[in-house]
Formats: sequence, structure tokens, C-alpha cells
Amino acid sequence: MFFSVLLVLLTLGALLASASAARGCTTMGAGRQATADGSVLVTHSCDGWYDQRLRVIRGGDHAPGETVDIYNVMCHANHPAEPLRKVGQVPQAARTYTYFQIAYPFMNERQVIIGEFTWTGRPELASPQGIFYIENLEALALARCATARDAVRLMGQFAEQYGYADGGETLVVGDPNEAWVFEIVGAGTDWEPGCGRPGAHWAARRIPDDGFFVGANRSRLGVIELAESDALMLGSELTAYPEKQGWWKRGEPFDFSGIFNPEPYGYAFYASRREWRALNLVAPSQQFPVVTCREAYPFSVVPDKKLTVRDLMDVYSDHLEGTEYDLTKGLAAGPFGCPVRWFTPAASRPEGRKTDDWERSIAIYRCAYSFVAQCRGWLPDPVGGVLWFGLGSPDTTVYVPVYCGALDVPAPWSEGKSHVFDRGCAWWAFTLVNNWACLRWDAMYRDIRARRARYEERFFAAQTGFENEIADLCSRGREEEAARRVTEHTCAQMDELCEGWWSFAFELIGKYHDGGVMTPQGAMTTPGYPAEWLERVDFGATSERDLKKLGGQKLSGSFSGISL
Repeated sequence: MFFSVLLVLLTLGALLASASAARGCTTMGAGRQATADGSVLVTHSCDGWYDQRLRVIRGGDHAPGETVDIYNVMCHANHPAEPLRKVGQVPQAARTYTYFQIAYPFMNERQVIIGEFTWTGRPELASPQGIFYIENLEALALARCATARDAVRLMGQFAEQYGYADGGETLVVGDPNEAWVFEIVGAGTDWEPGCGRPGAHWAARRIPDDGFFVGANRSRLGVIELAESDALMLGSELTAYPEKQGWWKRGEPFDFSGIFNPEPYGYAFYASRREWRALNLVAPSQQFPVVTCREAYPFSVVPDKKLTVRDLMDVYSDHLEGTEYDLTKGLAAGPFGCPVRWFTPAASRPEGRKTDDWERSIAIYRCAYSFVAQCRGWLPDPVGGVLWFGLGSPDTTVYVPVYCGALDVPAPWSEGKSHVFDRGCAWWAFTLVNNWACLRWDAMYRDIRARRARYEERFFAAQTGFENEIADLCSRGREEEAARRVTEHTCAQMDELCEGWWSFAFELIGKYHDGGVMTPQGAMTTPGYPAEWLERVDFGATSERDLKKLGGQKLSGSFSGISL
């Protein structure tokens, strides 16, 4: 009994630590009729210290009796202090698809795309005897499923059979025809294999074809029916445990979010502020009000205009500009309008503000990676699925197209350390640029956005011609040649960006240093600080004080040409 209790406590601690470390992701989805080109869009920003290494896991045929090993917390596989631990195994499928492995596996060769965010849920729902974390389920679904609907069903079945040990999670699962919002949480601390109960609680709602969905670290399913339909999938025995615990009574609406996630983590607006912002960016005519994390926004909305990949990239770059929460304004933004707010432990917060925090924008410095992905049924799979992938903070990244038919990616994108500076790791190029920009955000951010635009415009310009080339090869049965070309094209653009962004990082260091800005002619200008900021920080107050104390007079000479 002692060891069972200890295991439960350790699991609860791990889940809370995981949620604290994650500190939030933002995920979006859009149906075919909500987009400008008729594609299904799925996005994800992985906001924390997660495994940013992108690897291709080849599919193929498998012999009877083969198994798949399941490891805990694969999303932190790049943490040297957290070695992976095997927790179980499941039978291998006879045939698997090629998919892309990262902290949260996100795409396979059949255009199934998955975005993720965490919400943890009630601690009583932790299931330490289960074997699956959400990233394990994603990997299995991508390896085995050709549609989003099948992926949702398979993840639910695996979790029920083997047990789900992770905290509450939401996945947006898309394919060329539709997108689903899948939510899952554990079965309870008393669950164990063979107990007669399913090892997870889960449900999934289909995003309407004309709808846009956004979620950020709280359950978003809301009130659901208790009968399956074409737009709703349900786990088995979904209501039994909540009824037993007194969280729900028969005859009441079944509020999945209120039942399983009544207290979202973070400060009062941690999740809802990002949802509010995204909803008002895509559907400003609806003027969504500010609400706390205990109040729900609509599950989906119809955007004011058809959405494009670039629209959602722009959402990911947002710092709440133009609102009363604008992170580029105010004393906290410093003299140069920097939107970055470092994590502030509760112990260092002022008395009376221990549960408050900085505003949380969608763009955030500690993002491992983000993507905006398209699923397009009118193109052959190898190029129909394209995931625009960016490393580091979304506002200072560059999105490069990774096609689902690629069989490899360059080493700087698939290898490298994130716990020490690694010149051979692409992630560090983007992280260096983001960190350096904090020294003089107002000037450097303009340079970064301009350089980013040059890359992305070239990538977009090359898209149609290349995709037509691959479609032609596929129509003539030349699949192997198509696979080779897709891989070459994807790798070439990733190589170009990695090399170019390292050069750009060092260019910024050379241009902006020691408070000055180097001109192309080799002269240094010293723009100094904004007058408004100098007034707010009481510039010159100590000199004024001492002059009064000593009875002296101010000097009449100009100091405009003198550097300290």
C-alpha cells in the first residue's frame, strides 16, 4: 500500500512539474471552407524547453510478433538530466507510415497533422499505472493512420487499453478533409490494468468546415452530447467516473471542460487572453469580450475572411499590439519596446501579487518550435501536406516548408544540443537572434522581420512550380523520383535558411553592440534612449540633487557628442 501511495504522489508531482515546465502552448485549426485555398490548417507552438530536433521515422512492413517500446516523457528527450525510461510495449502494426518525430510528433506521409497543448486537469485523474503520454499516442497514430478520424479513434482505444499516465491534453488532428479536437485525461489514481475500467477519459469534436478553433492550456470541448455522431466521438464509460466522484449528475449537461478541468493552471487570464486575441484577430467583427480562464469562448467561430497560412503565421507573431495589454508598451518594455517578459517565480513577486503574472502573448521567447501546416486533397500526398516549420520564438523565426513526402532533413535540424551552445544546431541560430534582439528591440525587430520576409517570400514563390512538378511525376507513376525530389527540395531550403540565419545572427551582433549601431560605411551612430523613457526613470536626478546640495550650477556645454 505504501508503495502504491508513493507512486501516486510521484506521478502527481511529475504532472505538476511538467505543467510548470511547459508554461503553455497555443494551437489552432481551420476547416476547408474557412481557408482561402480550401486546405485544412493545423498549427502548434511548443512553448517550453522541449525536444526541437526534427527526425523522420521511416515506415514499412513489419513481421508478426514485433513490438513498439513505449518511453516516458519523450517530449523531453533532449534533456540530459532526464533519461528516458521504458514503461511498456505494444504490438507493432503490420505496416506503418513514415512520420516526423519531434517533442510532439506532428505529421505523416498521408497528410495527417497534429497540433497539441496541455491543460493538466484534476490531480485526482492521474493514472500512474498507465503507460502512455500524449506524445506516445501521437506517434502511434501517425505511424498507423491515414485519416484524422482514424487517428482520434486509435489514440482513444490505445489509451483505454493500456492506460493514460499524462495530464489533460488537447490535440488538433487534421487531414485534407477535416479537423478534429481530441481531448484526453487520465482514468483516476485508482486505475490499474485489468481493473475493468477504461484507462482514460476522452472525447473529440469535429471543427465545422467553415470554422476556426483556437485553444491555449485549458480544456476547450465544453458541453457535449452523450451520443456519438458524425461530428462527435466519445470514449467508453465517459460518464461513470465523474458521476461516482460527484462531479456530474445525470440529467445535467455534460460539460467536459468543467468536469475534467475546472481550475485551469496559470494566472486568471493565462489561457483565455491568448484565445481572446486569436479570436479577435480572425473575427474582429464579433468583438469577443475578455473572460477569465473559468469562462468559455465558443468552440469555433467563422472568420471574417478566408484564412491563409500567412494569416496564422501573423497570429503567432502577436504581442497584443494595439490593445491595453500591449507588451511593447509601458515601463516593463524597457526603453526599446521589448515584449519579452522573463518567467517570474512566485517567491519574487510583490506581496499581494503572488498569483498575478505578466501578460501572456501568443508569441513567446521560450518557444522551442512552431508550425502552420496545410493539408490539401487536390495534390498528391508527398506535397499535399506541407508544414511551415519555425524554430525558436515565433516572432523572430522564419517558417520553412517541410513536405510530408520528405524522407530526411538536414543534420542541423535533426541533431544538436539545446542545453549548451551548439553551432551545429539550427535552433541556436534562431535563439541567438531572438536573445540579441532584446538589447535593442525597436531597431533589430525591424531588421529581423525584413530578413524573414525575404526568405519566406522566396519559399512561397517556389511553392506552386515545385508542387506541380511533383504532381506530374506522381501522375506518371514515378513515385521514387518524386520522393527523391521532395527530399532534395525540402533539405535544400532548410540548409539555405540555417546557413543564412547563422550569418544574419552574426551580422546583427556586428551591427548592434555597445549601445551603438554600425552604418554600412563603418561609422557608429549612438541613438541613445527615448526622451519619454528617460523622464520616467528620472534621468539626471542624481546630478540635479548633488548640484543643489553643493550650490553649484549646471554646465552650459553640450554633451551630445560624448559617449560614456
